[in-house]
Amino acid sequence: MKINDIVSFLETIAPLSFQESYDNSGLIVGDEQQEISSVLITIDTIESVVDEAIEIGANLIVSHHPIVFTALKKITGSNYIERTIIKAIKHNIAIYACHTNLDSVFGGVNSKICEKLELQNYKILSPIQNHLQKLVTFVPVDNINSVKEAVFNEGAGCIGNYDNVSFSASGNGSFRASEKAKPFVGEVGKIHTEKELRFETIFPKNIQNKVISALIKAHPYEEVAYDIYSLQNRYSKVGMGMIGELKNEINELDFLNKIKNIFKTGSIRYTNLLSKKIKKVAVCGGSGSFLLKDAIAQKADVFVSSDFKYHQFFDADNKILIADIGHYESEQFTKDVFYSLLTKKFPNFAFYFSKINSNPINYL
Repeated sequence: MKINDIVSFLETIAPLSFQESYDNSGLIVGDEQQEISSVLITIDTIESVVDEAIEIGANLIVSHHPIVFTALKKITGSNYIERTIIKAIKHNIAIYACHTNLDSVFGGVNSKICEKLELQNYKILSPIQNHLQKLVTFVPVDNINSVKEAVFNEGAGCIGNYDNVSFSASGNGSFRASEKAKPFVGEVGKIHTEKELRFETIFPKNIQNKVISALIKAHPYEEVAYDIYSLQNRYSKVGMGMIGELKNEINELDFLNKIKNIFKTGSIRYTNLLSKKIKKVAVCGGSGSFLLKDAIAQKADVFVSSDFKYHQFFDADNKILIADIGHYESEQFTKDVFYSLLTKKFPNFAFYFSKINSNPINYL
């Protein structure tokens, strides 16, 4: 198997277009055509993790956090980032990172947190905008079903819990074929009018090439007329953070003790208790303070995340309980996400969990 087999699969689950602007997900070190023997799964790619990969004979590391976030002007081994890159290259070990794009999708980092907390009916806390596009095309009446099926099979036509969503309106299309054309209907050199349906549906922009390719393949016309419009609608399937509900409400201290045990954190930093029950829970793996307003707006009782600064705790303003459980602690189960996805897709290949605790923070 080649690196590209792993990369292509992971990017169908968490496309790179879903990552935040500051992020650096993707293949960081290595050649996509390189053959791989086994894969090491980790939260962070640091020197000791590369040593671990060398020891077990893994030549691909799949990591949550990218080892490189900003441009490297020199690679001299002067810091841990450069030393890690040098060691990986020297031992022909590839490094792939799947970071905020995995945070943003169902089945990713935040879904796993919701599962661990046993939340029900969870959904994206802050859906992304400007990611949906509308396809409009014109199809002969007798061919509409085959065209619909083709684009729907590639992922178009999904809105919330509904699929195969479209709109059609009848009309007349007209055209004249030149001498070089091979028209499906009509005659060369003569204006032809055909009863057609205007077919509209939506799709996320990361699958545009697949949708258009399917359209052109299924459409009977030699030249397919279609329009693509960018939409400002929110895309409920993708975004940052999640929010759901506990099956049974619980008092605040019991909830804090519950998450302390689940996430095995050395401590929890939290705001003033509000003397109310916890039912609706918002979560965000990693640094989630930017979602506090969203959690409050959706009337969450508690927001479980990490990396809150001193003054950001004041922003709770007695409207919500903030529970800062630590960055590594909130994302530790991401290795389980990778392992579950990869072993299901490639059941006969060797995937290993890193045994290195890469958390740089200690508690006393």
